[in-house]
Amino acid sequence: MFELIKNLGTWLTSGSSWVGSDGIAHRLAEHLQYSLLATLIAAAIGLPLGLLIGHTGKGAFVAINLASFGRALPTVGLVVLVFLAGGLSMLPVYVALVALAVPAIVTNTYAGMTAVDPDVKDAARGQGMRGHQVLLQVELPLALPLIMTGLRLALIQVVATATIAAYVSFGGLGRYVFDGLAQRDLVQVLGGAVLVAVVAVVLDLLLSSLQRFLFRHRTA
Repeated sequence: MFELIKNLGTWLTSGSSWVGSDGIAHRLAEHLQYSLLATLIAAAIGLPLGLLIGHTGKGAFVAINLASFGRALPTVGLVVLVFLAGGLSMLPVYVALVALAVPAIVTNTYAGMTAVDPDVKDAARGQGMRGHQVLLQVELPLALPLIMTGLRLALIQVVATATIAAYVSFGGLGRYVFDGLAQRDLVQVLGGAVLVAVVAVVLDLLLSSLQRFLFRHRTA
């Protein structure tokens, strides 16, 4: 085990491991591209849906059951299914990653909206605010902490799962895991897993810091 960790440290700190099209820097950039783009697409789908369900109170059954769907989703199976239907492209990977991220965003957005005190909404309406004004000026600001939590959860899930891009011959940090397994190179496999974990932790810390900065006045 000590020898494996020592070799891992050598692999991670070696300059040759970071350069070229197979280098860590390039694979890291690919992984971030897959993860961030998929999360943005999921947010564009999930946020309006969660806000609509939370504001109108209609479709709550959908929001609640999306959480269970997200946990039960066979990501690799979905990739293979879309791959067979659409051919060799990044489409299957993005479809799977977006489908994984949407439930967390929808459910947390819905939870944030339903957590808003009904008396606050009634007071806003009593002051003459219309439906969209109550949504944008009252409900959304109060629901933002939980919405941000949903985005954090979605992004971390996507980062961890974006390794599947290598499953259909594309890049990202998953390349080290799949290639390492094929070559029986435990150092490469462990290195890929460590890098994915580090990326997930760093992004979560960044979003957590952003969340604390945005809502610092609420806890002051």
